Amino acid sequence: MTVLSCENTITRSERRGRPLKGSTAAIVGAGATAAVIVAALVQAAGDDPVVGAALSMAVPAEYRDLIEEAGNTCPEVSPNLLAALLTQESGFNPKARSPVGAQGIAQFMPSTWETHGIDGNGDGKHDVWDPEDAIPSSAKYLCTISKDVENVPGNKQHNMLAAYNAGSSAVQKYGGVPPYKETQNYVRSITALANQHQGGGKTADTGQAATAINAARQMLGTPYSWGGGNANGPSTGTCCSPSGQNGKSVRGFDCSGLTLYAYAKAGITLPRTAAAQYAASKPVKPGQVRPGDLVFYGTSATNIHHVGIYVGNGWMIDAPRPGTKVRYSPMDTMRDLFAVGRPTSNTNKEI
Repeated sequence: MTVLSCENTITRSERRGRPLKGSTAAIVGAGATAAVIVAALVQAAGDDPVVGAALSMAVPAEYRDLIEEAGNTCPEVSPNLLAALLTQESGFNPKARSPVGAQGIAQFMPSTWETHGIDGNGDGKHDVWDPEDAIPSSAKYLCTISKDVENVPGNKQHNMLAAYNAGSSAVQKYGGVPPYKETQNYVRSITALANQHQGGGKTADTGQAATAINAARQMLGTPYSWGGGNANGPSTGTCCSPSGQNGKSVRGFDCSGLTLYAYAKAGITLPRTAAAQYAASKPVKPGQVRPGDLVFYGTSATNIHHVGIYVGNGWMIDAPRPGTKVRYSPMDTMRDLFAVGRPTSNTNKEI
């Protein structure tokens, strides 16, 4: 199922009362305004992961051995899958705390931690704030819930990740990944990130970035269409956006359709949605942003709702929203700038 994401269509799980886990992926300049983040950025200006494979994702050095060991706890978990989950949950922040109370690097809810937390380092305590306990506990919990949903049809790793986010009972109830947009984005993003690095794809070079920018520039003035755009160019979209716009009557692009098209011209295949494109990109640190990088907006990795192509000096090309056209926009056009990423050459399947 493809989830279109150029407007925030995801209602936060806690508002609906479902038992989602409340991931808190690291936000660029968390707590800062978009203007401050932009200033910092421009100042210097699928298949399942292979079981038992070596860790190929970039992770903080102090957690590498923990992830490699814990990532082989059971056949359903790989080091890359575990690393992708920790990236999604907290951005490797051991002090992370979500608005709904999830805690630590693996974002355990207190009740879940009391049941499934272990003393990973043998110091006599099971401390949710200690990565030496939380990382192996996360792997063990994944293995436990994989058994809870082992008889559910479909991809076993997708079901396991969905159960980590939404609960095993939801996966059992719906016979697979539940029809919750947040959970679907959660599974899609982690899977794409794990597969991306398992495949060893290269990030876009400056020539490919320039090609993508030029392709996007040629589309300036093209109407916004909800769900519109593909690798071949503008297209009619789908119905309907949160504001009620029917893309079926408009030929053009939505935000992720534009970036997909631009990078297709550069020989790089991107997933369809903004959240999946984030997962298929390598994070770029402030001071290392360059033209062609993708600029993502949202409150977390699973709630990314907009993407644009950075062109330099704090500006990007994007397809903003219904009723507008492809245009140049300042990066601080929205307050929830989440991250900047550089596309990779991998082709990632969506669920």
